[in-house]
Amino acid sequence: MQINIVLAGLAGAALAENIALATLPMSVLLLTAMFWAPLASHLMGKFGRRAGFLFGAMCGAIGGALAAFALMIGSFKLLLLGAGFTGVYYSFHGFYRFAAADTASEVFRPKAISFVLAGGLVGATLGSEVVQVASDFFAPIPFAGAYAVVALLSVIGAIGLLFLDIPLLPHNHKDRPVGRPISDILRQPETIVAMLCAMISYGIMTLVMTSTALAMLEQGFSLDQAADVVLWHALAMFGPSFITGTIISRFGHLRVMSVGLLLLGVSCMIAIAGVDLENFYMALIALGLGWNFGFVGATSLLSNTHTAGERAKVQGLNDFLVLGTVSLASLGSGVLLNLYGWSVVQMAGLPAIVIASVALIWLGISKRGGTFVTLSE
Repeated sequence: MQINIVLAGLAGAALAENIALATLPMSVLLLTAMFWAPLASHLMGKFGRRAGFLFGAMCGAIGGALAAFALMIGSFKLLLLGAGFTGVYYSFHGFYRFAAADTASEVFRPKAISFVLAGGLVGATLGSEVVQVASDFFAPIPFAGAYAVVALLSVIGAIGLLFLDIPLLPHNHKDRPVGRPISDILRQPETIVAMLCAMISYGIMTLVMTSTALAMLEQGFSLDQAADVVLWHALAMFGPSFITGTIISRFGHLRVMSVGLLLLGVSCMIAIAGVDLENFYMALIALGLGWNFGFVGATSLLSNTHTAGERAKVQGLNDFLVLGTVSLASLGSGVLLNLYGWSVVQMAGLPAIVIASVALIWLGISKRGGTFVTLSE
């Protein structure tokens, strides 16, 4: 995914007839993931995590191969098809964090989720190196080599999944449903706020991240510099995950999520302040930290609002909403950058941060007032 984040917009710009459609491959990827998320959750609920993740890895390999071939023959449509297969992979990929919580105790659950996300450090470092080293493997065709490595990495990743062992849970039957109706679960304020904050944290991160490489190249920076900024952003996204779970256990979900939203706002302000290389570095590092605290906190909070038997429908709905927001943010990012510039991309995210902040304040006041209790309580 790190390779796709860096290169999707650049590959799109290389093949699209209209530069405003440069981020369309990433948008197709995310839209596909959005519509597949509920189905992925249902399939894993029925056939198990391992089968689902292996199917996703296969689609990731196909997506990488198609993208590489699309660049070789100069086909934007084939690039979009490859992005679609990668989107199927990404829909399953999103459930790794929930799989970590499946067999964890309530106390260890936040740490389990954050440890899995900490694995993104390896992906961030490896992805950045692949972009810089492998992009010109098939020179003079740009980026095709990196996408070929995407296909290879998907196959390698599938090997580890062969050892995954998570027990199957009972699934719904028409005459014997498992758990509460989704409408009852959504009446819990914590469920609503957890989903909303996950949507906005991931959406703001995607809005800025999708057009970062394009914005940097417009300002005269090199591809290597753009890849390095994205690397530091990814390190900030996943690095804190080694301790985020501990911080959540000590200070609570709401405080951690509030810090995340604050950092997202700070990121936007730094980017608005200037387009020097230092601004890109500082803004993208703050963006990564904000995503980590906001998204990990929201994911951990959501895991406390439903039972094991309800997880497929709750997690599927959550990722449908999150990926839908991310898809719109990705598509809007390219359009806003092309029409109005980098600063407007940042300004577009500020109202959503305010909405999420108000929701957190409301939830905090409700908790202090004792108007509801969580499922775990």
